[in-house]
Amino acid sequence: QVQLVESGGGLVQAGGSLRLACAASGRTFSNYPMGWFRQAPGKEREFVAAISRTGGNTYYTDSVKGRFTISRDNAKNTAYLQMNRAKPDDTAVYYCATTRDAIPFRTPRTNSEYSYWGQGTQVTVSS
Repeated sequence: QVQLVESGGGLVQAGGSLRLACAASGRTFSNYPMGWFRQAPGKEREFVAAISRTGGNTYYTDSVKGRFTISRDNAKNTAYLQMNRAKPDDTAVYYCATTRDAIPFRTPRTNSEYSYWGQGTQVTVSS
């Protein structure tokens, strides 16, 4: 049974930093891509960042490029999202996700391609 548990959310001032973590269990972590998504009040869940199985390829939505960094430590079964220069528009519940299948040559970037989700962690950026 795949389980994902996010941590690291909280309140940060605009311009500040947070690091989110996603601890995975239930199968071989390094075989699967990981993604981070977020959902702000009244909005749909949106893609933030994704990372390939080995960590060699990363992808970001335009609004976070240059500010956020996705990474993973396969020895610790954990993925991370480093959020720098946070903005009030980054306020949302952040979810990590992983795919059902290994997908060796592609790193998905849409909600529908991810099958397992964490419970979410709230990030609030004050102005």
